Amino acid sequence: MNKRQFLKSIGLFTAGTTILGIGNASASTTEAMPYTIDNMASVGNAFTLAPLPYAYDALESYIDKLTMEIHHDRHHKAYVDNLNKEITATNATYATVEDILKKINKKTSPILRNNAGGHWNHTFFWESMSATHTQSMGTATTAAIVASFGTIDAFKEAFAKAALGRFGSGWAWLCKNKKGALYITSTPNQDNPLMHKVVEQPGIPLLGIDVWEHAYYLKYQNKRADYIKAWWSVVNWAKVEKRLG
Repeated sequence: MNKRQFLKSIGLFTAGTTILGIGNASASTTEAMPYTIDNMASVGNAFTLAPLPYAYDALESYIDKLTMEIHHDRHHKAYVDNLNKEITATNATYATVEDILKKINKKTSPILRNNAGGHWNHTFFWESMSATHTQSMGTATTAAIVASFGTIDAFKEAFAKAALGRFGSGWAWLCKNKKGALYITSTPNQDNPLMHKVVEQPGIPLLGIDVWEHAYYLKYQNKRADYIKAWWSVVNWAKVEKRLG
């Protein structure tokens, strides 16, 4: 199946809270936000759950098969189902999930906020990982990270600190601002930096790690640090390079 056929099959093809690093993000960062997700689609006004871009066991032994099955088929599916129910109940129309995220404010229904965020975050997360373990970091990504954090090790240390420091459930992110400078931030629950009206540090995500316990508890129990350390071996640096633009 070629790319055009695949996109058509999933309904995507149509005719015709502390910053670490360098750079300050602003609310205007996401105004001209490019799409950073490939595998997100809708059918009519209903969003759909795409399959993982690899087999459930493809990330072994860093992330186990059962965790991936439960995480994708139950947790992610629940966000998609609940998002569609909320859209139907409110008779709303959205072209993309990004369209929802940009409009979220402090008065937005928690159901819409949590489930739109959950759908986007998880789709982004699956694409942020690769079955090609220990993939090399791209040239542009390496240069940008070194420019912003000094060294790759300093970046990984700061990113892990943000992930470990997120109390309870949430995410840690590597983002870029509108000037292209990179920074690290974290968000609670299913918020993400694209929700520029509600998060402290908005921006365009390049990489994100899920630190909800269901992302790692079966294999790592309460050892979040071990999960984060192992996760570096499955990061899809080719995807990060593409998002960096």
